[in-house]
Amino acid sequence: MNPNENQNVDVIVLGAGAAGLMCAIEAGKRGRRVVVLDHAERAGKKILISGGGRCNFTNIYARAENYISANPHFAKSALARYTPQDFLALINKHGIAWHEKKLGQLFCDRSATEIVNLLLTECAAVNVRVVCGTSTDRVERNGEGFTLATSRGAWQASSLVIATGGLSIPKMGATAFGYEIARQFGLKIVETRPALVPLVFSPRDLERWGALAGVSADVLASAEAKKTPVFREMLLFTHRGLSGPAVLQASSYWKPGEAVRFDLAPGARVTESLIAGTKRDAATLKAALNGSLSSRLTAAYLEALPPAGWSNVALEEWERGLHAWRVVPDGSEGYAKAEVTAGGVDTSELSASTMEAKRVPGLYFIGEVVDVTGQLGGFNFQWAWASGAAAGSRA
Repeated sequence: MNPNENQNVDVIVLGAGAAGLMCAIEAGKRGRRVVVLDHAERAGKKILISGGGRCNFTNIYARAENYISANPHFAKSALARYTPQDFLALINKHGIAWHEKKLGQLFCDRSATEIVNLLLTECAAVNVRVVCGTSTDRVERNGEGFTLATSRGAWQASSLVIATGGLSIPKMGATAFGYEIARQFGLKIVETRPALVPLVFSPRDLERWGALAGVSADVLASAEAKKTPVFREMLLFTHRGLSGPAVLQASSYWKPGEAVRFDLAPGARVTESLIAGTKRDAATLKAALNGSLSSRLTAAYLEALPPAGWSNVALEEWERGLHAWRVVPDGSEGYAKAEVTAGGVDTSELSASTMEAKRVPGLYFIGEVVDVTGQLGGFNFQWAWASGAAAGSRA
């Protein structure tokens, strides 16, 4: 390819991730001449590391309630038009073996590479060009659409789709480029923050709980803010704070300075035997708590938060605390460890049915760059497929 060549197509998609490739496929099916440009050396880099290398490619229960957005209704249109069953049909078409892990989470039996290969095969079938290792330096609006100055020369198209992702995992090449383009064209941005991210203890809590690194527990977890979901998942103690699916889920709703609340013994009444019996002492309580928690967590919890006494009132108060353990994190592990970025291009700027910017015809934003963030468990991939398909149906 001549780096000085002026290349004209119908649609330029910036970003060869899940959303970008899906958009390219759908646009290509309509006979549009499509090119996908990505600064990475290969397509689908985040797909390849997802789900422990097996890609949690969708969730069969995906609905708008599983997403965080300043406009909680925005995702409904795209999710209704391209469903988990639609993507599953594509999986089955390509003979990819899969399984449901839990709670509707679908994974490849073998490798996430199969998902990337599926997308690239579908792109090739509709003559989509995927050009990696190409940086974009500048985007300009012209009378016919958009002109991009890139490391491989100038490209022109009537439609430009921004699928550049968020700020999460910068070592994988994440940048703020998508937000910069939105601002260039006057679009509002909802403040971004790390989501699905481990949380960090305060110095006091680190002293109390830091020795529990590697210990896990089945808990109910939620951010303490009003009207936030409660998640039944595993909690994991780390050398710096808290992680595991329970914490990642709650972190997306957590705000600095607020608490995260945990029920450490869901469904259990740990003090019931003490209140009903005659023996009330630390050893008896420890034995009862060991029925719900690991011995290490039991010992640490009782040392840090023993009952105030052995009366019924004191034991009941201690029991309530066990089911509402509050932690006020010092912060999160940030974008380096965040699975996704919350916030992004304000949905009020976009058409819910096509993802096109209302005030900039021909400009589209899809996937993680938009202020729609899924919960853990395949929901963010489903948003990528759905938003990509929505834009591809129009771009």
